[in-house]
Amino acid sequence: MTKITRRKLIQTGLAAGAFVATTRCAQNPAPLGTPNNPAQGPEVNTNQIADVTLRMIGTGVSQINEIKQKAEEDLGFKLELRALSTEENNQIAITQPDQYDIFDGEYFSLPLVVPSGNLQPVDISRITDFDKIVPIFTTGSLYDGAPVNTSQGTSPIRVMYVQGEDSSEFATEATGWATLIPFQYNADTLGYRPDLVGRTIESWAELFNDEFRGKTSILDIPSIGIIDAAMVAEAMGLMEFADKGNMTREELDQITSILIERKRAGQFRAFWKTFDESVNFMSSGEVVLQSMWSPAVTAVKSQGIECVYAPLKEGYRGWGGGIGLSRNLSGIQRDAAYEYINWMLDGWVGAFLGRQGYYSAAPENARKFMSEAEWAFWYEGKAASEDMVDPFGKTLEKAGAVRDGGSFEERMGKVVVWNSVMEEQVYLVQKWNEFIAA
Repeated sequence: MTKITRRKLIQTGLAAGAFVATTRCAQNPAPLGTPNNPAQGPEVNTNQIADVTLRMIGTGVSQINEIKQKAEEDLGFKLELRALSTEENNQIAITQPDQYDIFDGEYFSLPLVVPSGNLQPVDISRITDFDKIVPIFTTGSLYDGAPVNTSQGTSPIRVMYVQGEDSSEFATEATGWATLIPFQYNADTLGYRPDLVGRTIESWAELFNDEFRGKTSILDIPSIGIIDAAMVAEAMGLMEFADKGNMTREELDQITSILIERKRAGQFRAFWKTFDESVNFMSSGEVVLQSMWSPAVTAVKSQGIECVYAPLKEGYRGWGGGIGLSRNLSGIQRDAAYEYINWMLDGWVGAFLGRQGYYSAAPENARKFMSEAEWAFWYEGKAASEDMVDPFGKTLEKAGAVRDGGSFEERMGKVVVWNSVMEEQVYLVQKWNEFIAA
């Protein structure tokens, strides 16, 4: 992948708009050298750590007050959360390193963020449960040797490691230094209202179907929206891509022309940047079929409105998110940040987000905080043996329901492209802006 320098980002306006558009459980002691067991590492003074406040930036998907409150209760220090759009999150990470201590970001953003030098590599030896992280992130494979597509887009394994402690260069193999430590990921698709659509949606092509003219939406994040559009164009037989996550200029010209034609024909009701916006479009009935994220689907369902996260025959668009450290972190604050990362993998957060349909980076830890019925429904694709509730206690599915798309292996095994930063990223943003302005 072509290196995008910070200077180039600033010159093209990307930096100004990014894309423009627990304490540990006693039964699981930490290894030597971590803040929890500092025989060979930094010693954490509990009185000092109580005075720490860590500033975190991230998207609204995981900047959730309930998570913040539980972390503060378990860890004994304070967190300040800023819930941002994807582009705002990246913009601050790239240009304002003194404004955050922890970066909660997506792996596809790292080709923009890491070259800025504003993230310090994460010392894997200080991550207690690193060996429990799913191999999607650590080796690029799926459970039991099942295939996971890493050939299209920015799969997490491509940007998981850097070359050394002071490096901002990606490594082509595993090292002792990570860019982010993952905690959540998923396979994304289209969401729809079956009561308003009137039939089963089985293909990405339906997003551009005249039948739903004026009632569809696509997300207005260039790097992601363009991939959804490519999935649609391929499904309709309008285009073929060698890599939907790294398009050529000619491909970007062609897909933009298709998008503009559909927009001028009135296909789209609106565009959205945050999952809250997509929830409002879907729950109001203004939109009946759209790009969606899992928490948005569960939020609609929690209102008693039927909403399906469609298992489409062409496959899914995958993504992963994790925690990174500001280059400015040191001393007791950095020790606290490592405590937070270890807490994020400990299981409670994985179970909490799992009730929205996300997967935990350390699923066996999350399982400890889920009922057997929840685990069977969300991970194994089995019929719910009891009503399923979201993290806030609202009923999502009645007993007997089966998760859309089935099991973990079925869903993640059908990822065909990952969220991405392209070699022609600057040109992509330009073309996407043409589409939005058309």
